[in-house]
Amino acid sequence: MSDGSVTWVATTETSPWQTRPLREAGWRWDTLDVAIGLESGGVGNAAPAIVGFGACFNELGWTSLQALRGEDQEGIFKELFAPGMGANFNVCRMPVGANDFSRGWYSYDEHAEDFLLEHFSIANDLETLVPFIKSAKRYNPALELWASPWSPPSWMKRNKHYAAEMQREGLPPNGLKPEQVGREGTDLFIQEDKYFKTYADYFGRFIDAYREQGIEIGMVMPQNEFNSAQPFPSCTWTAEGLARFVRYLGPAMKQRNVDVFFGTLERGNDGLLNTVLADPEAGRYIKGVGVQWAGKGAIAEIHTEHPRLTIYQSEQECGDGKNDWKYAGYCWDLMRHYFRSGASGYMYWNISLKPGGESHWGWPQNSLITVDTDAKTYRWNHEYYAMKHASHFVQRGAMRLETHGTFDNALAFLNPDKNVAVILRNESGHERPVDVTIGDRKIAGSMEADSLNTLLLRRDG
Repeated sequence: MSDGSVTWVATTETSPWQTRPLREAGWRWDTLDVAIGLESGGVGNAAPAIVGFGACFNELGWTSLQALRGEDQEGIFKELFAPGMGANFNVCRMPVGANDFSRGWYSYDEHAEDFLLEHFSIANDLETLVPFIKSAKRYNPALELWASPWSPPSWMKRNKHYAAEMQREGLPPNGLKPEQVGREGTDLFIQEDKYFKTYADYFGRFIDAYREQGIEIGMVMPQNEFNSAQPFPSCTWTAEGLARFVRYLGPAMKQRNVDVFFGTLERGNDGLLNTVLADPEAGRYIKGVGVQWAGKGAIAEIHTEHPRLTIYQSEQECGDGKNDWKYAGYCWDLMRHYFRSGASGYMYWNISLKPGGESHWGWPQNSLITVDTDAKTYRWNHEYYAMKHASHFVQRGAMRLETHGTFDNALAFLNPDKNVAVILRNESGHERPVDVTIGDRKIAGSMEADSLNTLLLRRDG
């Protein structure tokens, strides 16, 4: 059966992104049903408008893509960023200095006690992150960017080192000594006014330097995973320490018309956010929050308690470098949880990596693309299609719709153009028929075994 107003796209482990016909309408004993209301009450008064989807610009993403032929690189950037073409990525993350998927440790000023930042330089980024972002913006000039550091310059930290945890057994040592180890619930950043002021200026210089490259950064978060001591660039903070810093960071960013979010929060403890919001000086600068990993346990409470705050899922959990289909299914579960709990933006992590996905510090992770640098070939991984099943169809400004019925493994969105996107996950090993009712329209579809599906209903007016 065909219907020009309905598109049905399906992905299985062996057949990604296939347009499927609708089934003949009619009762079957095993038919599932999903009902979606279009009235305003169906959206929910507190449902946030969707900001968008994206990933992170990491150095190892750029270096892996450089092994490919020029036409292949351009095809990838077009697929990821060109509006209406593929993933439609419109909001992405980047690091401030080195992160765990950089080529190695660096900051923009490693000259000790340089409180005037006379040696500040983004020269390293001109080789990697700047051309990476510019390549994306060629296809989407409106691409929005936000940034967070993994570590301040080492001389601003009590341990004078980029890391906060000793390297794991079996990997080359990172040079950290036992007495330099950071711990959750402590401030590894030096809690003195001159350091806070200089670090806020450091953020400002970063924003200014990227503007000189024609790249606008619209939002920053003060620290990636501020509770976590890691063997790669990292820095632990208390919530009180972050509040002290935001008192300096907020004015420096406001002067540049840059927002400040709290985060990234990787613990299921909304009280950490509440501590900063309760600070009369710092709290007024917080416009949103970035939540990742175990932070997913706090997102519903955050959205309920602070509905005015924009919530980003700031880093999708990263897997183990195998890029298998099972993990793509887990990533769908994460996406469903975040959007149902109040997130309005969803960020993947690594765009591209070599086979095995190993970082400079020895941690293998998944990626949207795997590049065989010897053969100069690449493949789109399963998680790319899991992302695309939402990001290709769900527009900026969309509102999430409530779903009801005998089948609950679904997300539904009403786009600004009035079209409706419904994403369905059939986890079973069998084909399952499903009737999707949208308003007064019933659509008879069929979900292949172990599949992801998106139904797009085009509506007039």
